[in-house]
Amino acid sequence: MKIDLSDYEKGDKFVGDYDQALAEVQERLERIQVAHIVHERAAILVLEGWDAAGKGGIIKRLTGQWDPRFFEVMPISAPSENELAHHFLWRFWTRLPAKGHIAIFDRSWYGRVLVERVEGYASKAEWQRGYDEINDFEAQQIEAGATMVKLFVHITQEKQDKELTERLDDPWKRWKTGPDDFRNRARRADYLDAIEEMFERTSTRHAPWTVIDGNSRKAARIAALTAIADQLEAKVPMKPPAIDLAFEKMALAALAGK
Repeated sequence: MKIDLSDYEKGDKFVGDYDQALAEVQERLERIQVAHIVHERAAILVLEGWDAAGKGGIIKRLTGQWDPRFFEVMPISAPSENELAHHFLWRFWTRLPAKGHIAIFDRSWYGRVLVERVEGYASKAEWQRGYDEINDFEAQQIEAGATMVKLFVHITQEKQDKELTERLDDPWKRWKTGPDDFRNRARRADYLDAIEEMFERTSTRHAPWTVIDGNSRKAARIAALTAIADQLEAKVPMKPPAIDLAFEKMALAALAGK
């Protein structure tokens, strides 16, 4: 089904008790993480979206109740000289999660068909080839047992400008913006073309894109966390393994003798 970003620009406010809804979905996500740990399942979460769309706030709340030993956030920026000397996917292989772990990519290999395409960092042949290379890469991870969840956080130009203005005005948020944000802003039409083709070419049956309307922060966070929970929960057994009877007997004996 074709993804139309104009369908995700309503910015409807969250209806209900936000704090309660957040606590409930975080409790659900906590159990989902435990299920990945005890059943030794890996998951890969990809967050893409506009600058200032709220990806960081989503990740902060996503991991709020998670055991930090079993997840890692990967903030992806421009590749180093050493990384540029290899295939563009090379730098992501070493960041893939082990069994029982969840990897969160704050931007990802989709840079090849987004920023590298728009800004001319990749040749036309390279970024056109990138769609099939990305699909094959993701299929390999899924075949190896990992769950793949891909979210794109969408905001309007008006919302982005509001967020960028707030960052400029707040000295404690100013570090979050820079010249790249405004260069990217100036080429929004080119990015819209690249995003549309990215959805068309890489939203596969096993790794579909989920778009989040980021124009209301609270509603976006609940929608994103719920979408992630739904997709992760569908791929991991949610029944904890039975306790080892010998261990239970030993533990109870030890506790009885304290």
